[in-house]
Amino acid sequence: MTIPILIIIILSILGVINTAHLAKHSIKHTDVECIGLPKRWCRKVQYSKYSKTMGIPNPHLGLLMYLAILILTLLFTFNALPYIYSMMPVAILIIIGFLFSLYFSFIQAFILHAFCTWCIISTVEFALLAATILVYGI
Repeated sequence: MTIPILIIIILSILGVINTAHLAKHSIKHTDVECIGLPKRWCRKVQYSKYSKTMGIPNPHLGLLMYLAILILTLLFTFNALPYIYSMMPVAILIIIGFLFSLYFSFIQAFILHAFCTWCIISTVEFALLAATILVYGI
């Protein structure tokens, strides 16, 4: 297993954990804890009209993206899928996820004037994933 593949697997596992945590709160309609930031900020982000895309809660979409990245990367790692059907879609998902993360960071900074700890973590994860595929040419 190469270093970039290992990085993608680790970051996608962390992304699954992060977004599963947020999805759980979305399903239960409970406030997500706001570590290191004012609690009202996370509530503002969590319940804003920007917390859904096409009616689907963003944590659910993020969870699906991270799961797809993880599963496709593992299938490639164990030679179950060729590169074209595994890592090419992974690269596309990572770029889409990174662009959405930038968009939602912009929304948090300039429209909501509030940040969510977990959203910041996801943005960092997608930024590291994007850097990995760009640096290593995946």
